[in-house]
Amino acid sequence: MTLLRALYLVLTFLALAACGDPESTAPDTQDTNDSSATAAHSGIAPTENETQLPDSYALIRQWTGDLDGMQKRRILRVLTVYSIGRYYMDGAKEKGLVREAAQLFEDFINKRVQRKRARIHVVIIPVARNQLIPALLNGRGDIILASLSITGERKTQIDFSTPASKPVSEILVTGPAAPSIESIEDLAGETIYLRHSSSYRESVEKLNRRFVAQGKAPVQIKPVSEFLEDDDLVQMVNSGLLRWAIVDDYKFPWWRKVFNQLVPREDIVFRSGGQIAWGFRKNSPLLEKATNDFLSKNREGTLIGNVLKNRYIRDFDWAGNALAEDPYTRFEQLEAIFKKYGEQYGIEYLMIAAQGYQESRLKQSARSASGAIGVMQIKASTAGDHNVGISNIHEVDANIQAGTKYLDFLRRRYFSDSGIDQTNQILLALAAYNMGPNRMIKLRDQAAKIGYDPNIWFDNVELAAAKYVGREPVQYVANIYKYYLAYTMSAEQILQRKSARQRAGID
Repeated sequence: MTLLRALYLVLTFLALAACGDPESTAPDTQDTNDSSATAAHSGIAPTENETQLPDSYALIRQWTGDLDGMQKRRILRVLTVYSIGRYYMDGAKEKGLVREAAQLFEDFINKRVQRKRARIHVVIIPVARNQLIPALLNGRGDIILASLSITGERKTQIDFSTPASKPVSEILVTGPAAPSIESIEDLAGETIYLRHSSSYRESVEKLNRRFVAQGKAPVQIKPVSEFLEDDDLVQMVNSGLLRWAIVDDYKFPWWRKVFNQLVPREDIVFRSGGQIAWGFRKNSPLLEKATNDFLSKNREGTLIGNVLKNRYIRDFDWAGNALAEDPYTRFEQLEAIFKKYGEQYGIEYLMIAAQGYQESRLKQSARSASGAIGVMQIKASTAGDHNVGISNIHEVDANIQAGTKYLDFLRRRYFSDSGIDQTNQILLALAAYNMGPNRMIKLRDQAAKIGYDPNIWFDNVELAAAKYVGREPVQYVANIYKYYLAYTMSAEQILQRKSARQRAGID
C-alpha cells in the first residue's frame, strides 16, 4: 500500500481519533556588516515548489460545505502551520496551542450536535503559510487556526470569526547587525525580509504608499521561504544574519530566554490594534455560528482561553521544546530500520513506527511487567516462535524486525482472505497484536452475530470489541492510526522547514 493511498484511507476511516492518548507504555500485547547581502545568498528565499500543496496532500478528497455536511462526513479539518508552541510533534503525539484548541472544539461540536458515539472528528493538517487560504478555498480543509490576522486583503477571500485574542501590534525587532534607527521613517529605502503571505507584507505595503506620497524611497520587500516561521526569522536577527524582522508583539515571551540579542522596538509599529481570528470559507453560516459560540467561552480573556495562552505563550519553554532531544528525534534515529522492515514485510513503515510509539514511545529500554521487550513490546517467546524466529530482541534492529514480522504473520494467517481489503487486514492484525489472535477470531464471529461486518474494523468489529472486550483494543488501534496520521501529515512540513532553515544558514 503506497503512502498516498494510505493517507487517503486514513481520512476515510477517521473514526480513530475518538480515544485519548495513553498515559504510559501499553501493557503486554501477546496472549556580518551587510546582513542583507548575506541573507540574499543564504537560501532564505522561497523555492519554486512552495507555490503548490505538498504532494502528500494530493489524495485528500476535495470537499467544500458547511457544518451540516461535516457532521455527515464526521470530519472537520483544521489547517495550521507546523511551529513549536503552536502545533508540533512530541514523538507521534500532537502538541501545542492549536492541538488543544482543536480538541476543545471537537468536544464542543459533538456536544452541540449531541454526538456521543459516532463522533465528528477534528483532524489537523499542517501546511506552509502561503497554502492556508488556498487549501481552504480548494476544499482541503475547513477552518484555518494559525494566528491569522484579519486584513483587508484576506477578507476579500475568506470570512473570519469574532476575534480570538486581544488586539496585537506588529513591531520591529532588531539585532546586533542593525544600524541605529530613531523611528519608522528611517526604514525608507531599507530592506526587510518577510513571507509574502504574511500580514506584515500588507503593513509594509501600506507604509510604502505613505513613503511614496511623501517623496521617500519605499522599503524594499524581499520574500523568504513560506516554511520559515517568525521564530526562524528572529533567530536569524539574533545571530546577525538579518538586521531586523517584523513580528507580533505578543510572541516575545517565547524567545526571551534564548535569543538575548533581540531588541523589541515597541516604538516602531507597523500595525496596531490587529485582530487574530479563525478563518473559514464564505457562506458558511452554520460553521460561523458554531465557531463564534465556541470562541465566546474559549478565546483570550475567558478562563480557558487565558489558561491556554499562559501555557503556550507566557509560560511556554520554547527553547526546551525547540531544542530538546524528544521522541521525534528517536523516530528519526529509527526511521531507516522501520523502512527496511516495512519494505521487507510489505507494511507501510510509518504504520509500524506509529505502533512502536504506541507500544513504547519508541524506547528500546521499555519493559512490561509480563516480559514484553523494547520498541515493539514483544515477548522473547513470541519472537522465538517458528512463525517469527527472531532472536536477540534486546537489540533494537531485531526488536523492530520481530514486531513487524509478527504483525505480518497475523495479517497473513488470519486476515488475508479476499473479503478483507489491505487497510482492514492491517487494522485487524493490530487488534490481534494487542489482544491475541484467538480472541480476535471469536470477536469477529461475535461482531457478525450482532449485525456488524467482520471484515471491517472501524465502526464494525471495533464496536464489538468495545462491547465484549472493553476500551483497550479500541484505543490501541485508534491511537496507532492517529499517530500514523500525525507522522504522515507532519513529516513533510518538518522536512521542508528543516530544509528552509538550512538554506537560510540557521541549522
